[in-house]
Formats: sequence, C-alpha cells, structure tokens
Amino acid sequence: MIKPIFHPLVLGVCLAFCAATQAQDWQLAKDEEGIQVYLSVVPGSQYKAYRGETVIQASIDRIRALQEDVEGSCAWIHQCQDQQLIRQEGARSWVHTYFDTPWPVTPRDSLIEVTTEEREGGLLRHLKGVPDLLPKEKGYVRVARVEGYWKLEPLEGRRVKVTYQLHSEPGGSVPSWLANSFVIDAPFNTLKGLRSLAEER
Repeated sequence: MIKPIFHPLVLGVCLAFCAATQAQDWQLAKDEEGIQVYLSVVPGSQYKAYRGETVIQASIDRIRALQEDVEGSCAWIHQCQDQQLIRQEGARSWVHTYFDTPWPVTPRDSLIEVTTEEREGGLLRHLKGVPDLLPKEKGYVRVARVEGYWKLEPLEGRRVKVTYQLHSEPGGSVPSWLANSFVIDAPFNTLKGLRSLAEER
C-alpha cells in the first residue's frame, strides 16, 4: 500500500540549509500551551526561519499516519486550503499544497519534495521546494522557496518530541505584518492541530 508523505508549509532542512540556519541565533518568540516557537534570521532573506517544538502523548506510528494522510492533514496545517499527493517514489514524495491568505494577499501554493529518513526509532522528513515541478496556476502565487524538516523523536512513556523547522520565500508581495505573524502562527497552530488529533482517544 502506498504511504504518501506529508508536507506542511502548512512540513529536515536540506543539509546545506540546515548547516546555514543552525549557525544563526534562535530566539524564543512564543511559549504557550506546551509549544515553543523560535525564530532565526536567514542571511540574504527578509523572512525569518521558524522552529516549533512540542511533546505529543502518542506513538510515532500514530503521528506518522496523520502526516502521511496527505489530504486529511490539511485540517491541521496552518492556513491549508487543499493538499494533494503528486507522486511517490520510495522514500521520496511530491506534494502540492494550496494556502488561504488574509485579504488583500493573493493565495499561495507550494510544491514540495519530501524525503523521509528513519533514524534511531524516530523519523526525519526533509522538505525542499520544487516550484517549477508543475505550471503555475491562475489565482495563486507560487511559493518561491521552501526548505525545512519535521523530526519525530521517541521519548519514554509513549511520548514523542516533535520539531518542525522551516524557511520559505513566499513570492510576490507580502505585508510585513503578515510575514511577522505567519512565522509564529504557522508552527504554533500546525503543531497544536497535530497534537490535538494525535492525542484523541
């Protein structure tokens, strides 16, 4: 059975990007409801990278299943309107995501290549934007760059530490107020939504 692999925008950094962002200072921007959001300046970009962390009381298999339900995961990814699996080849998948944006910003869409790596009982999903994979669609601005990762680390007591790190270049014109709120709201709301579903009994 095909197991599609999830992206969230509302989705490891590729190795080169990971090294670059880790060299920067991460500053705690929000710490509420057991979720921490950190921000970091990315050289050459006007948009900050974000990293969200939380602990989920569920099995890795449960969290993995929620992530690999490509269409269903749109329910908990921040601002996700629709999400589709384009294709899968072994550990790699390609996902097309459509995002709602506040007026007057034009809605965005993104194309992501997701590479899944299993390590030490956990999971690392590398996210890399492939904006030219499909033709651009009318009514949407294509996200120009996405690099990030999801990391699932097993803890004692059937708990999982979940880390979601991302940097994107949204393309087009984005007001500063929206860009500043997005880098906090995206990881916080995405992790909160994922945790809520994963911990349902």
